[in-house]
Amino acid sequence: MANLKAYKKWFALGIGVKRWLLLLMLGATLMSVSLSLSILRVLQLQGRLPEPPDIDWPLIAALFIAGLLLLLGSIIRLMTVIVTPYRRLYQGPIVDVVYAHSIRHKGLKVVAIGGGTGLPAVLRGLKALTSNITAIVTVADDGGSSGRLRRDLHVLPPGDLRNNIAALADDESLMTRLFQHRFSEGDLGGHAFGNLFISALAGVTGSLETALIETARVLNIQGRVLPATLEDVTLCADVELPGTGRITRVRGESKITASGGRIRRVELDPADVPGYSESIQAILDADIVVLGPGSLYTSILPNLMVKGIAEALRATSAYKIYVCNVATQPGETTGYTVADHVIALEEHIGRGVFQAVLANNKFPKLDEVSSNTRFVEAAPEGHAILQRYNVIYTDLVDEARPWRHDPNKLVAAIMAVNEGEKHRTPAENSAMADASP
Repeated sequence: MANLKAYKKWFALGIGVKRWLLLLMLGATLMSVSLSLSILRVLQLQGRLPEPPDIDWPLIAALFIAGLLLLLGSIIRLMTVIVTPYRRLYQGPIVDVVYAHSIRHKGLKVVAIGGGTGLPAVLRGLKALTSNITAIVTVADDGGSSGRLRRDLHVLPPGDLRNNIAALADDESLMTRLFQHRFSEGDLGGHAFGNLFISALAGVTGSLETALIETARVLNIQGRVLPATLEDVTLCADVELPGTGRITRVRGESKITASGGRIRRVELDPADVPGYSESIQAILDADIVVLGPGSLYTSILPNLMVKGIAEALRATSAYKIYVCNVATQPGETTGYTVADHVIALEEHIGRGVFQAVLANNKFPKLDEVSSNTRFVEAAPEGHAILQRYNVIYTDLVDEARPWRHDPNKLVAAIMAVNEGEKHRTPAENSAMADASP
């Protein structure tokens, strides 16, 4: 009964469907009549009809052309009527929107894992190629707006989720800009509108999962953004204090980099928080998994140490690429080379989690960038990681902000690495496997 009522709405007055359906039917009828008459005319010419009246070819052609024009015109108008309510969500000619949607819908299934400001660079580049994107984001943030909402409302920190949702949305959309708007005064000073929106929606719907689905719908994003876990988790670190050599335990993501020491190890508290089932399944179903870029200890590792995430990465058939940062991060990776980043990952989650390492090899002159910027140098020649991983160096620098990745360069490099893996010979794959214990 409900379906019947829904169908009746198509014939309601004023929605502009009935007239075009009638013209479509008329056009189809005229074309059918012209085809029938053409068959009769052929039979007449063959003498197989008992002297019927003459049927003129011009009349047949006129009926066919009139029917075709009515048919095409009504189809175009019906499409316009149906598509118009959705046009506000898309920019550009309809044919371009449909073509781009089709290409993205058929794209590779890509999972990107991280957080902070690094992961959005991957997502901005990927959304032009595929809509089958899943961003898995850390929920260990306890600073700024996210930290305040986490403490006041007892919700998972929405900041990293918001940044990555915005990265998958239309950059020019007013809703996207509103989502990223940060209040500067009053009690809301420091809060991003998107953080408040996600937190409020989680309260209204009763769950963060539903809030993220509805937020993605509002912003019409290409893909989805998921938390690594739905549990309340705190990031802890053993930090070696400068000058003393003493190791101290620091609790809270925001306090770790502010401690000014050298991070020796990070852990989650509680340590056995389960991974979000949708995030784990996305990894298992993926064609490509990208780890990073992002803060090594406070964005990437907090995801990988969630129970089930690293295990899913080892189990998936996807090609897994770790993207090393362009620049070192004070308080986290000062003085680190590409090899140091990889070794730190291995020390926390073991080997066999990823197969390739993608790193930058273009270093602008220091007078062209901030004096505090220090670029991540290549792994030393002959280093052991070069035997365990496919390490690729290429230009990944954002010309406007040389300490960050250029989204288009980065995604082009990721796709090239994945394509190169497809053409790797069995002997080369065997050699790579033998090099990894």
